[in-house]
Amino acid sequence: MREDASRENGRLAIGLIAHDGKKQAMVDWALAHADFLRAGKIYATSSTGTRVAEVIDGLDMTRLRSGPLGGDQQIGAMIVEGGLDIMIFFVDPLGTLPHDVDVKALLRLATLADLPFACNPATASLLVAAMAQS
Repeated sequence: MREDASRENGRLAIGLIAHDGKKQAMVDWALAHADFLRAGKIYATSSTGTRVAEVIDGLDMTRLRSGPLGGDQQIGAMIVEGGLDIMIFFVDPLGTLPHDVDVKALLRLATLADLPFACNPATASLLVAAMAQS
């Protein structure tokens, strides 16, 4: 866990983002880890948050703007301010992204901040398992 972690009332601040081609993978992953997500404070880009909230009740979620409309930058600002503990960002490596520069900036910020982040379900599940042990 990062030293400047943002635990709010002992709860992890979790960022959720998924490209359009990976939204269903995010929903499937979220369902498998619903208890983990319910225990945290979720910050999600707009449509990702909507899709996850449709299938999991009881989430404490703040929906930000759509990624291409500023949601990526909102998540980035949270990273810079130490406001996230973990980021789950399911990237579609085969999709064309008109806001690719924003995506790269977000991943750069997460790397610079030493923020645990996952770009696919397998890694996200490993992060959850590791955080459960800490």
